[in-house]
Amino acid sequence: MKKYLLFFTLLAFAVLLTACGGSKDAVSDDSEESAENAETSENEETEEAGGKLSIAASPAPHAEILEKAASLLESEGIELDISIVNDYTTPNRLLADEEVDANYFQHTPYLKTEKESHDYDLESAGNVHIEPMAVYSKDYDALEDLPDGATILVSNNPAEEGRFLSFFVDAGLIEIEEGIDIEDATFDDITKNEKNFEFNNQTAPELLVEMYNNNEAPAVIINSNFALDGGLNPVDDSIAIEEGDSPYANLVAVRSGDAERDDIKKLIKVLQGEEIKQYIEDNYEGAVIPAE
Repeated sequence: MKKYLLFFTLLAFAVLLTACGGSKDAVSDDSEESAENAETSENEETEEAGGKLSIAASPAPHAEILEKAASLLESEGIELDISIVNDYTTPNRLLADEEVDANYFQHTPYLKTEKESHDYDLESAGNVHIEPMAVYSKDYDALEDLPDGATILVSNNPAEEGRFLSFFVDAGLIEIEEGIDIEDATFDDITKNEKNFEFNNQTAPELLVEMYNNNEAPAVIINSNFALDGGLNPVDDSIAIEEGDSPYANLVAVRSGDAERDDIKKLIKVLQGEEIKQYIEDNYEGAVIPAE
């Protein structure tokens, strides 16, 4: 009987030891899992605070300005990934398809037209700069010197027809229908054109510099980003240039709702900051102007 009692006592003691050991392992496993969860949470917080921000942009001056901004954003923990796109249709498609986080190449009237044409759910995160559009000519020194029936080459961007016309309206060479704002005007709104100027809008904007260089028309109106990229200085080489109060400020576009993202806010703060304003003034000498 004593032998059986001793046996059961030893067996119970062994079970107790096993139970204690299992509890210790369970506590250890729980601790390791908690540590892993804490580490994952910390990594997620780090990613939210900074990380990579992708943006599509025109080569000049947009990408150049972004390169300057990239060095300033490093201190915020943000790596700026810049994709250069040299046309006016691809950047909004990339943004809408979530292939980039933002784009920087367009102004408000163009963004509005793109949203209506393609049903893009995009918005402006903030204005950055103005590129004064200009008129160039190989043979004439002023708009008033252009001959009767002269062809003026412009881009095939319908959102800028009023912008093209504004040069000639301001010079008193053309009149548009009364009551129509120049920003909303189209070629169909011309009511007086005594010199019979013909506006040819069949050309993609990125090809206009080449057509100007080949002297394919008496006058060519060129967006300043393409002019700069093609070696032209809008201030020195043009026969007419927009004033600094142009409403066509270039902006950073994002998907609707993303303007409130922390990294987007930091990007806009840098692009609208004094260092970038000074960079624009120093490097472009009036060909690009910081937006108000």
